[in-house]
Amino acid sequence: MPRKVTKKLQRKLNPDRKYQSVLVQRLINKSMLDGKKYVAEKAVYSALELAAKKLKSEEPLEVFEKAFRNIQPNFEVKSRRVGGANYQIPFPIQGHRQQHYAFMWLVQSARSRSGMPYNERLAAEIVDAYNEAGAAFKKKEDTHRMAEANRAFAHFART
Repeated sequence: MPRKVTKKLQRKLNPDRKYQSVLVQRLINKSMLDGKKYVAEKAVYSALELAAKKLKSEEPLEVFEKAFRNIQPNFEVKSRRVGGANYQIPFPIQGHRQQHYAFMWLVQSARSRSGMPYNERLAAEIVDAYNEAGAAFKKKEDTHRMAEANRAFAHFART
C-alpha cells in the first residue's frame, strides 16, 4: 500500500440528500458513531439549520462552507531527525489533507464542548468558525503559528 493517497485510492463520495454537497456528506461521516448514519445525518442537518438561524442567514450551506474555509490549515509541521536532533519542519498542505484536518478539528472541538446535545454543540462550533473564533479555529491558528516559528528549518524539507 502506497504511503501517499493517490487519486486512484481516494473514494468517490456521493453528495448528501438535503443539500447535494459532498462536504456535508463528509461531515456526516466524520460525525457518525457506531455506524449510526441516520442519527449523525439528523444531528448535522439540525446543526446547520441552527447555525444559519443564529447568524440570521438564509442559506445554511453557505454558512457551513465559509466556516469550513476559515478552519482549513495551509501549513503543518512534521518531525524530522537531522544529525541527532529532531526538527519541526513546516510543509504546505494539499487540498484533501486540509479538509481532513478541518473536519477532524470541527468534530473533535464540538464533542469536547459540554452541557448540550451534539447538534447544538456542532452548531455553536460552526458559528464560532464562521466568526473566526472557537476551538477549531484556534487549532488552525496554533498550527500556523508553529509552522511560522519553525520556518528557519524549512530547508531541511525533502524535495
